[in-house]
Amino acid sequence: MADENENNEEQIFEPGDTHAEEKIVPVKGLYENWFLDYASYVILERAVPAINDGLKPVQRRILHAMKDLDDGRYNKVANIIGHTMKYHPHGDASIGDALVQLGQKDLLIDTQGNWGNTLTGDGSAAPRYIEARLSKFALEVVFNHKTTKWGLSYDGRNKEPFFLPVKFPLLLAQGAEGIAVGLACKILPHNFNELIDASIGVLRGKRPNILPDFPNGGMADFSNYNDGLRGGKIRIRAKMRQLDKKTLVIDEIPHGTTTGSLIESIIKANDKGKIKIKKIEDNTADKAEILVHLPPNISPDKTMDALYAFSDCEVSISPNACIIENEKPRFVGVNEILKINTEQTVDLLKQELEIRKRELEEQWHFSSLEKIFIEHRIYRDIEEAETWEEVLGNIDLGLKPHIKHLKRAVVEDDLVRLTEIKIKRISKFDSFKADEKIAGLEAELEEVQHNLDNLVDFAIDHYKRLKKKYGEGRERKTEIKIFDSIEAAKVVVANKKLYVNREEGFIGYGLRKDEFVSDCSDIDDIIVFRKDGKMMVTKVDSKKFVGKGIEHVGVWKKGDKRTIYNMVYHDGLKGTAMMKRFPVNSITRDKEYDLTAGNKGSKLLYFTANPNGEAEIIQVLLRQKANLKKPKFDFDFADLAIKGRAAKGNILSKHLVRKVELKEVGASTLAPRKIWFDDIVQRLNPEGRGTYLGAFKGDDKILAIYQRGYYRITGYDLSTRFDEELIHIEKFDPEIVVTAVYWEGEKSQYNVKRFHPELSSKPVAFITEHNDSRLEFATTHPNPVAKIQYDKRSSDQEDEDVELAEFISVKGLSAMGNRLTAQKVRTIDRFEPDISGDETAEEATEDVNQTVENDGPPSDEDPPDTLNGDGEQITLF
Repeated sequence: MADENENNEEQIFEPGDTHAEEKIVPVKGLYENWFLDYASYVILERAVPAINDGLKPVQRRILHAMKDLDDGRYNKVANIIGHTMKYHPHGDASIGDALVQLGQKDLLIDTQGNWGNTLTGDGSAAPRYIEARLSKFALEVVFNHKTTKWGLSYDGRNKEPFFLPVKFPLLLAQGAEGIAVGLACKILPHNFNELIDASIGVLRGKRPNILPDFPNGGMADFSNYNDGLRGGKIRIRAKMRQLDKKTLVIDEIPHGTTTGSLIESIIKANDKGKIKIKKIEDNTADKAEILVHLPPNISPDKTMDALYAFSDCEVSISPNACIIENEKPRFVGVNEILKINTEQTVDLLKQELEIRKRELEEQWHFSSLEKIFIEHRIYRDIEEAETWEEVLGNIDLGLKPHIKHLKRAVVEDDLVRLTEIKIKRISKFDSFKADEKIAGLEAELEEVQHNLDNLVDFAIDHYKRLKKKYGEGRERKTEIKIFDSIEAAKVVVANKKLYVNREEGFIGYGLRKDEFVSDCSDIDDIIVFRKDGKMMVTKVDSKKFVGKGIEHVGVWKKGDKRTIYNMVYHDGLKGTAMMKRFPVNSITRDKEYDLTAGNKGSKLLYFTANPNGEAEIIQVLLRQKANLKKPKFDFDFADLAIKGRAAKGNILSKHLVRKVELKEVGASTLAPRKIWFDDIVQRLNPEGRGTYLGAFKGDDKILAIYQRGYYRITGYDLSTRFDEELIHIEKFDPEIVVTAVYWEGEKSQYNVKRFHPELSSKPVAFITEHNDSRLEFATTHPNPVAKIQYDKRSSDQEDEDVELAEFISVKGLSAMGNRLTAQKVRTIDRFEPDISGDETAEEATEDVNQTVENDGPPSDEDPPDTLNGDGEQITLF
């Protein structure tokens, strides 16, 4: 036995062997066979849906069992489960779970009772308390006994379908998910109406491009969907809005989450200090509603971004479209699945038409024989016949003169059927009705043949009929958007305090007895400058050694080009005093950078960090020596160009410098920040994407006007969010005039008003609050024109153009305005004459895209910093 164990072999005794003859079978061989058999079984029979009908075996058997029980009334789910066990070789629990999932998809099964809630994650009631029946859609689309191929059930007692003849892309409508052995499947659900439209497009030769649609709604970015294949990725976000300055409302949740799991993720983010919330209320019923209450002085816009960054308000899903085709798994894109399903639908429709054609031809054939048999009284020819063969022979002989128009030969079965006609039917035979019946059959036969000849058109009509009957209320729920990237470091709440021990060279949020620097978060990067002219950026930690002699420490933001560092240093022990100005916008973390010329003994004489590029005036005190005429002098950093951190710098003095002191705080030397608005992601940006708003600095503001008749005046922080109903956005000017044309609901008339927007931190309505009031348009153009088309049915008034600046003067914000016209209006369009502007968007973009060079040696790892090769100061953004 010891040798057997060493060789990984197992002792097997064959049954019935009286001598217990020993046979050796390698375990390796058994494992290979059994594992492959098991893996194949799980893949084919449990986890992955078939391309033919889009169903897993358990789902197919449930629907087949429900069809067996179908009488138009609801059945207890417990009864359906028991009936399905005749076909499914597994327990009732798996059948019940699959049935509930089918019912929750609200397509194939009509449900009654508590079937659970996909929003809250609540389970369904016990099977004995809930009921179900097949939906009308399922009865029309999924079943047809005549086109179904049948096989025996697992015990051989019953028949079950190999596949159901589904005439619809059911797999894509419902989606599918399963984990097999060494293989997984994840097909996302798609929109009912969009699938029908795409199928019609395929039949018309168009290339489909379908995208998922989730029952919980939300927003999704399908930029990397990859046709649903492995390697793709979908980002899904909850829909949330700002109720007021202290409350956010989540109206729709991402697919795959529940309100409970979403709230739990928000609470976790709050407990970790990533976000700050006061409390959460879950008011979900038939629709999701989660209220997030914020503490005072917390930005709602920034909190919304933080929720997307640190909670399940944004989730990623990786699709993996896999199906069973010809008894083998196949990875295929969703658009290809749609094409295959559409071709299958056409083939099934063709089979149904051909079957119907054969049935009609048989009905026409026998109806014609019956008419001949009765009208020509051939039944009398069998009265004298003594044998069965003679009866059939007499009938055949009597029919022969009259059957030349038949479409096929008369066979013995036809003669037998004629003998089965009852005397009562012969006595009441009506030749006119018989002709009508045959004509009706011929007309239907002609229609079927026409559909066969025009099969594609027939299939298109089939899809259109489904959309008309079942498409109402199945509009897209998930909004298709392109998301902006949220940088976690920019939206995380400052949940830690940064301390420094300058002499010992330690930084961290655990050094509470040492010098306080600033608030920070636990994911921030910290930049450190030392007295020896070295710099490094490292991840914040409880306590970290960064080198003795710390001169400056602070929170560092990647890509920050507006923070400018002013520095004076001694080049070596006896070298000259050098000065430089530089930003630090890209680094390799934990790498030490030398900001000096690299000579031994170099050290800092003066250093400041300026968040907005300020340039101060310094006083330089020189070391006393003979023939030194000027022992001190002033220098303005504004006269020094901003270069890269690798630049050596300019000479401040060739004499030895004793001390450098701050003499006067300076102003920013950076140009105003140029801002664009990207209407795709509804966010501000400095990279030149979208509409150019202008150059901003200090207390500049942005004016945003919305379709619901209100405006907001906000700052130009890049985290500011704008509602989807935004219709106009520009840089705010206190002298600007807004012209608005709106329908006044109470008086049922069009009004015009012109006003100066007033500064306010809250949304400000400028139309009346009546429920029927609505904004037609609003503009800040100085001379807008309203092009009015009148309703000619109620007035002969000619269409006219109204110059609104002349029509009404500028009034207060609360004024209702003047009535535009007393006539009945058909349409009002806005026209804005061309006016010359200031800096164009193209000119601004050119400024952003200008290429600058580094006159200092760039490092191997890092890209060159933003510099002007001529040593002139440049504009940074």
